[in-house]
Amino acid sequence: MTATLLAPPAEIIRLSGISWNTYETLLEELSDRRLRLTYNRGNLEIMAPSPEHELSKEVLGRFIDTIAEELEVSIYPLGSTTFKQAKLSGAEPDKCFYIRNIAAVQGKLRLDMAADPAPDLVLEVDITSSSQNRLQVYADLGVAEVWIYNGESLIIQQLQDGVYIATQTSQFFGSLSIPDIATWLQRSTTMDYLALVKSFRGWVKSQIGANNQ
Repeated sequence: MTATLLAPPAEIIRLSGISWNTYETLLEELSDRRLRLTYNRGNLEIMAPSPEHELSKEVLGRFIDTIAEELEVSIYPLGSTTFKQAKLSGAEPDKCFYIRNIAAVQGKLRLDMAADPAPDLVLEVDITSSSQNRLQVYADLGVAEVWIYNGESLIIQQLQDGVYIATQTSQFFGSLSIPDIATWLQRSTTMDYLALVKSFRGWVKSQIGANNQ
């Protein structure tokens, strides 16, 4: 299943025939700018996130925190850390979390994907850009699960035999109905942020209670 964009890319550049060394040089030179770089087998995408994109990213990340708190699931958030598979691919997720592999990375100031595990969960917001290129990168890295929000729906992709398959539940959060979270994300532009989080927490608690009956 592929997420459909609701709006055309606002500020995005795609280049081909880019060497790995050029990609690493750009990462270093653009490190102080609000840009996301995705490299996949010589193809480079440079994106400047929009306010709409950033709002959805922050709200979805806060929702993950809330779900983990209520389900008492330990998480280790590493935001938009750059993850690279040497000379092949690299990407910066909108948000990422370690769940099963916290002990392997907690406290490390630098990660080496040749030795360290990939994030267990990655969040991608597809409102003004497509995460399709990044899915290949995440598959290369071995990211177990990717949530993709396109402004209308929330799609869960789980890695199975090197390929992402769409599912309805998360392997990390039990039987909680993850696609239903899209309805709450759509309220982020009309509701007070903290009031939205509070209401969402109430919904999560009600779902947990219903599942335990």
